[in-house]
Amino acid sequence: MYQPMKGTLTSPSRKQASPACMCLGMGKGAEGGRAGELHIVLPPVMHSLEDEIKGFSKNKLRKQCTRVTTLSGKRIIETWKDSVVQTVEDPDQHDGAGCGYVQDLNMDLQVGVIKPWLLLGSQDVAQDLNVLKTYKVTHILNVAYGVENVFPEEFNYKKISILDLPETEITSYFPECFEFIEHAKKQDGVVLVHCNAGVSRAPAIIIGFLMFYEKLNFARAFSVVKNVRPATCPNPGFIEQLHKYQDCIRRQSNVVHEKTD
Repeated sequence: MYQPMKGTLTSPSRKQASPACMCLGMGKGAEGGRAGELHIVLPPVMHSLEDEIKGFSKNKLRKQCTRVTTLSGKRIIETWKDSVVQTVEDPDQHDGAGCGYVQDLNMDLQVGVIKPWLLLGSQDVAQDLNVLKTYKVTHILNVAYGVENVFPEEFNYKKISILDLPETEITSYFPECFEFIEHAKKQDGVVLVHCNAGVSRAPAIIIGFLMFYEKLNFARAFSVVKNVRPATCPNPGFIEQLHKYQDCIRRQSNVVHEKTD
């Protein structure tokens, strides 16, 4: 005789790893056979976000540390403890560490020809005698940090160590840089302006020079330099200072026009 199905919902105990299931029994058949069973798998019980937040503990977080290299080359480790930053010297620090920047070992010998007598490049150009001779360089303006003048017997140098930081007042170096460039020009020389990578400091110096002596606005001066040296990318602080420098030049120009009118 047919027995109606009986369903029972069972959930796993804490010791069980399987999900909850519903077991439906068919009862015994007419010939006393074993009842068949149908197992329906149900998803595990989901905890609410509120429960997750309440059960959170900071002790479950992995401890993190930050390794920092300062401008002087010193390496330190920063860790958080009780909402306070604690610093210690890196035990893996090697003697004779350099400055706090990532060293680029790829050679960059691309020379940007701004004028026949005004060139822009990286420190690699300044250290390659063949390239310097090819471009007939006579003067070198070195505004890199930590880069020495390699051929003092071959060229006229001016060295100014400038940090490539947004807070560096790049415009404060313009007068002595411009004077050196103009001096080379008057001597019918060829001057190379370089920093470490030829990307930020040296381009900013040349952009300022074009703005002052060629009377170009910032956008035009930047375009001229970028076209011959695609890697050109002064840091945001230098860009802001160059815009202000443009305003300063315009104000000075207006004062001159007022006096001559």
